[in-house]
Amino acid sequence: MQSILIENQNQTTITGATKILSSTNAQAVVELANNTLILNGNNIEITKLDLENNLVVFNGEINSLKYNKKSQKIGIIKRILK
Repeated sequence: MQSILIENQNQTTITGATKILSSTNAQAVVELANNTLILNGNNIEITKLDLENNLVVFNGEINSLKYNKKSQKIGIIKRILK
């Protein structure tokens, strides 16, 4: 299960995180079970990271969130036989 809690547009708590793919001052990319979540904003920083409990907390101004479905990898044999 995953959830996103944004408090006062300055603190974002995400449960269900399995991996941090990237994090910069302007963007963070978090891998979830079936999706990738992209956070855009200003002064974004990770303040808590607990991947054993699938929890990550960001501070900074969040301007947008975007979900991307994980692409399924297709094996070479499936591509040839298609």
